[in-house]
Amino acid sequence: MKISIVTPNFNGGQFLEQTILSVLNQKYADLEYIVIDGGSTDNSLEIIKKYEKNLAYWVSEPDKGMYEAIQKGFDKSSGEVMAWLNSDDMYHPNALQSVAEIFETIGEVNWLVGASTYFDEKSRTVSCVQTRGFTRLDFLNSDFKWIQQESVFWRRPLWEKSGSKLNTNLKYAGDFELWLRFFQHEPLNVTHALLGGFRLRSSNQFSLEHLDDYLEEVKECLGKIEVSASDKEILSGYHRLQRIEAMLQSLHVLNTARFSHKYRNRHFGSAPVIRFDRNQMRFSRF
Repeated sequence: MKISIVTPNFNGGQFLEQTILSVLNQKYADLEYIVIDGGSTDNSLEIIKKYEKNLAYWVSEPDKGMYEAIQKGFDKSSGEVMAWLNSDDMYHPNALQSVAEIFETIGEVNWLVGASTYFDEKSRTVSCVQTRGFTRLDFLNSDFKWIQQESVFWRRPLWEKSGSKLNTNLKYAGDFELWLRFFQHEPLNVTHALLGGFRLRSSNQFSLEHLDDYLEEVKECLGKIEVSASDKEILSGYHRLQRIEAMLQSLHVLNTARFSHKYRNRHFGSAPVIRFDRNQMRFSRF
């Protein structure tokens, strides 16, 4: 199963080599690795050229931002499974083998996210938390924090059904907008396996420095979604229960009971979970 990975980069030379090596050191037999550089002026080109014999394609030229760069890469890709990895993030060892096993053995999985993990500037894994399951209704309810993009993989047919395009007009929330379109076709499957990790930085953390801008674009994306009457009714019932709970809590009547939580579990659905079966020594869907 060919896996296509795209890394966008612009002046990310500080961590780019570690990102590239985290992909190449997977030693995955059918890897298609593409690096799209936006015309960097630091040492990025020197690093890319160092590994160019291991790349399926690379280019360095000005672009309109990260999502245009990623789109360029996907347009050059041909793998059955797709993902992108930003130029300061990394994959965990043997992540691609786990991804391939899950997609090859569990046919109904078309979209997958792994555990939420974080690296520091010394490339240490400093946090690992169990990924919560998100559903389409969670996103429509503005409950989207966070699907960790570094751990997301999907099949090409889902990409094609969803338009084969990132919204390159967005500067910050292109991932969120893509997840919204994926949810129209398939549920997000969750595995607790370690796949990819986000790097925490003391400075120049684009995603954190522009969090308000990201959330504004999210709001715009949600405002363009047509919500069905049945979904509106479910969301309205959920919000009513939340307001009732808030009132009861303010009166010290309600302490631990969470009616809205039970309502969500019953009406929002749940994300399929993929666990490693110790008895059969393979991944299985639960």
